[in-house]
Amino acid sequence: MDADILIEDARWSALGLEAIVSRASGAVAARFDLPGDAGFSVLACDDARIAVLNAEFRDKPQPTNVLSWPEAELAAEDEGARPAPPEADVMGEMFLGDIAIAYDTCAREATEAGKPLTDHVTHLIVHGLLHLLGFDHLRDGDATLMEGLETEILGNLGLADPYSENRAI
Repeated sequence: MDADILIEDARWSALGLEAIVSRASGAVAARFDLPGDAGFSVLACDDARIAVLNAEFRDKPQPTNVLSWPEAELAAEDEGARPAPPEADVMGEMFLGDIAIAYDTCAREATEAGKPLTDHVTHLIVHGLLHLLGFDHLRDGDATLMEGLETEILGNLGLADPYSENRAI
């Protein structure tokens, strides 16, 4: 997949965010048979910036780990059902949407869970991409589906089930 990454906080560069995003998006693309040129953007920021975005778009004026803005509404009407697959536009391009991720919250959550930060960030990028693909976790059936997919995709990357002990999301 083709990620446009804007790094506003240098700690993301030191962590190697580009490689993490590439690995996570590659696993998502393989799972859903998405074209290699399917695009999305990532804003790699800090807690102060994501708190502003969270207030503006969700009316929650506090930091969070990851936010996502899907390009298209793909969510299924029926609880626990799969969303519609994304489609290319009239130009043959597929843009999935935007993700923002906050370093401070991610680092704190990883430390609290006793997980490597790279593993936690990989999980959150997968999580954000699933949101861009129309998956959600507001209803129980939808959460079960989304968490199962996250566990499967992360398992394919050799990472532990993020929901086995600690529910950071």
